[in-house]
Amino acid sequence: MLFTTPTQWLALAVALIAGWLLGLASHPGGRKWKQRYADERDVHGRTRKDLDARLAERDARIAELERENARLAHAAPVAATTTTTTPVAATRAPLAQSAARPAGTMRPRWFDWKNRVGANG
Repeated sequence: MLFTTPTQWLALAVALIAGWLLGLASHPGGRKWKQRYADERDVHGRTRKDLDARLAERDARIAELERENARLAHAAPVAATTTTTTPVAATRAPLAQSAARPAGTMRPRWFDWKNRVGANG
């Protein structure tokens, strides 16, 4: 057994108490941890206020969109506008020939199936 005599038990108790007193004497008193706790508490409070403000803005926007949706659901339908029946070709000027291929050249191109040499005769 490790401790068998009362003197050994007394030495153990003195060592434990001395260690406890030395630890208390060397401890900074908790100032650092108290400051860190206060800083964290302040940051949490600011974050919570910011979150509450954003949630309030979100709820206001949702309410506004729901009011707009209800207004549009109960609104009278918009009358269709009348359209003219004149053909599009009659109202527009004729299209100019594309500048990609100069007039008079009938070289075969990659996707010009109709203009291939030998395809139509």
